[in-house]
Amino acid sequence: MNARSALFDLYGDHLRTRGGRASVAALVRLLAPLDVAAPAVRTAISRMVRQGWLDPVRLPQGPGYAVTPKCESRLDDAASRVYRIGAVTWSGRWHVLVLEPVKDRTRRERLRADLAFLGYAPLTETTWIGPRPSPELDALRLAAHRFDAALEGDPRDLVARAWDLDGVARAYEDWLASAVDLVGSLPGDAPDDRVFAVRSRLVHGWRNFLFRDPGLPVELLPPGWPGEKARAYFEHEAARLLPPAAAFVDRNLDGGS
Repeated sequence: MNARSALFDLYGDHLRTRGGRASVAALVRLLAPLDVAAPAVRTAISRMVRQGWLDPVRLPQGPGYAVTPKCESRLDDAASRVYRIGAVTWSGRWHVLVLEPVKDRTRRERLRADLAFLGYAPLTETTWIGPRPSPELDALRLAAHRFDAALEGDPRDLVARAWDLDGVARAYEDWLASAVDLVGSLPGDAPDDRVFAVRSRLVHGWRNFLFRDPGLPVELLPPGWPGEKARAYFEHEAARLLPPAAAFVDRNLDGGS
């Protein structure tokens, strides 16, 4: 797990509900069980500040960093999908984006990653679809026409064209097998720093599906969709491991032991 990803996970899974801020020293302590070294933490923080995800703040414990409104929006949206806050419903209509061509390759690849994270898939280089509008679209400042559209034909044909559901299904099966091994490696009397590390890796692996799985409604998914079995395992184990992981976070935010 790289330092930037670990910081996003830490802020999203623990710090967002604790004021969204922490001292640099606390961030270093909290990422140590994940084998993220202090210089890597500081480098990742600087990068996230430049990208508008974090702002420097002065805390009683010393210099620190707080999430920006842009970061709050991203973390809240991610949390609602990671922990499935509310039922997933579908109106039967599609949200369509027709983008202006982007010539710069780096910006184009960043845009593709951002749209995939928000649940959209390309039909062409400039036409993307999603099962519902994303509240984060405005933050991307897209040069795009937006449409609310109904499809003439079988929506499953459209889904098969836009998303590699077979690949996503295999990824869920592989993740579940590795997650069972990861959690199974944790002894019953494990200290809370080790529980925190295992739970963080569990959450990180699951959060990666935000870039692959658009969160399609159940009526558009194949029968026996393995994502549901994987989700049930994730939700049970993430909740079971949370108390000791949270205790580790609280202790280190207060200055460590």
